[in-house]
Amino acid sequence: MERSSTPNESSFPHVSINARDGSRAAEVTLLTQLDVGAGDAIATATGARQAQHPHFNDALDEPSARLSGPDLSAGDNAALYTFSVGRKGHPFHRHAAPRVFTAISGSGGTRLRFIAAGSACDTPQAMQQALRHVEIPADCLFTVRMGANTWHQFEPLRGNGRHPALFAVSCHPDETAGGLDPPLHAQVMRGEADLASLTEVMPAALQQHTQQADAWTSVLSFDPLPRQAWACALLRRHAGQLRQQLVQRCPRSGTRSHRLPALQARSSHHLPPNSLLAQQLPHHHHQDHVEVQMDRRWLGGSNPEQLLAALLTAFIQQPAGSVSGLMRLRNLLARPLRLRTSSLGCPVSSLLSDTPVQRFAGRFPALATAIKANSAQVLLGADDRHLQFRSSVTVQRDGELITFSLSTRVYCHNPFGHLYMAAVDPVHRHFIAPKMLKTAVNCLLEEAATALPAGRAAFVTA
Repeated sequence: MERSSTPNESSFPHVSINARDGSRAAEVTLLTQLDVGAGDAIATATGARQAQHPHFNDALDEPSARLSGPDLSAGDNAALYTFSVGRKGHPFHRHAAPRVFTAISGSGGTRLRFIAAGSACDTPQAMQQALRHVEIPADCLFTVRMGANTWHQFEPLRGNGRHPALFAVSCHPDETAGGLDPPLHAQVMRGEADLASLTEVMPAALQQHTQQADAWTSVLSFDPLPRQAWACALLRRHAGQLRQQLVQRCPRSGTRSHRLPALQARSSHHLPPNSLLAQQLPHHHHQDHVEVQMDRRWLGGSNPEQLLAALLTAFIQQPAGSVSGLMRLRNLLARPLRLRTSSLGCPVSSLLSDTPVQRFAGRFPALATAIKANSAQVLLGADDRHLQFRSSVTVQRDGELITFSLSTRVYCHNPFGHLYMAAVDPVHRHFIAPKMLKTAVNCLLEEAATALPAGRAAFVTA
C-alpha cells in the first residue's frame, strides 16, 4: 500500500481524487482540530438527537435524518440531511447526484474510501488501481465533495471499533439530479425521498474485490512530525473513551442518560438443546457453557441472525481488555513451543482465520451455521499440536427474552494438552468465557441505547 502525507500547509490540508477522464471524483479538506475526545462526544450526542427526529431513518448502517427537503414549487431543489457512521462502518455505495458534506471524525479517526465513477473494477487488480483511501485524524472537522456516482465507504480508522467513524451534515445541491428511475423521481417530486432511497449499494461481488485490494492512501494531518501525530492519536483514542464514560455518569442538561442492565453470566457444564457443538469432539476432555439473558426490548427490532453478526463483530473489534492481556501473556509463553497464537480468546480466536471455510454473514469464517426463525448459531474452532477446540456462539429468542451463549469443547492430543487444560480450565470457565461474552453483549447494548427511538425512552430509563 502506498501512503503519502499532505504538505503541512498554513491553511487547510486537502487532497483531490480524479476520475480517469480528469473530472473530480472527491475532494477532502481538513478544517480544524477539535478538543481531545470531542469527536466521540459530539458523534454520540448528535446521533442520539438525530434518532429523535421525525424524519429519522435507520438503514444501510447509516442512520440519517432529513432536516429540510427541497421546495420544488419555489425552484429550490436542495435538501439537507444529517447522517452518522458508527463503529462498524457502512457498505460501499453511491448516489446519482453530487454530494457535499461537513463532518466530525470520531476519536479513533476516520478512513474514507473512494472509487471514481467509470473506473473498471471487475478484478482485484483493477480495484487496486481505482481504490483511494483518505485518512482523517481523530477529533477533526472536515469537508467532502463528491462527484455523481462516486462509490464511497466510511469506517473508523485502523479498526478502532470502540469509536464512531463520523457524524455529518450533508447538502444535496439538487435532489432531482442524476439518472433517477421513474418511481424514485416521483418519490423525490412528492418530497418523500430519504437518504436510503437515494442510495445504491455496491454489488456483493464488487465489494469482495474492495476487501482484497490494497489502496493508495493519503494521510491528512495538522501535525508536521509522524511521531507527534502518532502520540496525539493514541491520546485522543483513550481520551474519547474516558470522556464518554464521564458524560454517561454526569449527563448534561438536554441529553438523555441510558441506564443499561447489569449483565449476569451463568455458567454450566451442559450444552443447550440443539447445540451444533453436540456432534463435535464426542470424546472431549473439557466442556463449558456460559450464557447471558435479557429482555429483547433492550436490543430493538434486530432478529437473531443480525444480533449474532453484531456479537461476532464485537468479539473481534471490542474484546475485553483483561482477556486481551491474558492472551498476550499466553502468546509470549506459547510462541517458543510453536503453538497457535491469537489476539482473541480461544473460544472465538478462529474468527481471525483466513482458512477457506464457509462464511457467516459473508464475513465470519465458520465450520457450520444454523439459522432459524428464533435462533442463529455458528460453529467455530481450530486445531493445534496439543489440542483441538470447538465453540458454538448462539443467539436464541424465546418470547420477550434473548439469550446469548458461548459453549466450548476441547480434546487433548497428548499429555502436554492435558497439563495445559488443567491449568487453563478454571480460568477459562470462570473468567475468560463469561468476561468475553458479557463484554460483547454490553457493546450491543451500548449501540442500541445510542440509537434508541424516543418511544422507548421510558423503558430504558425506568
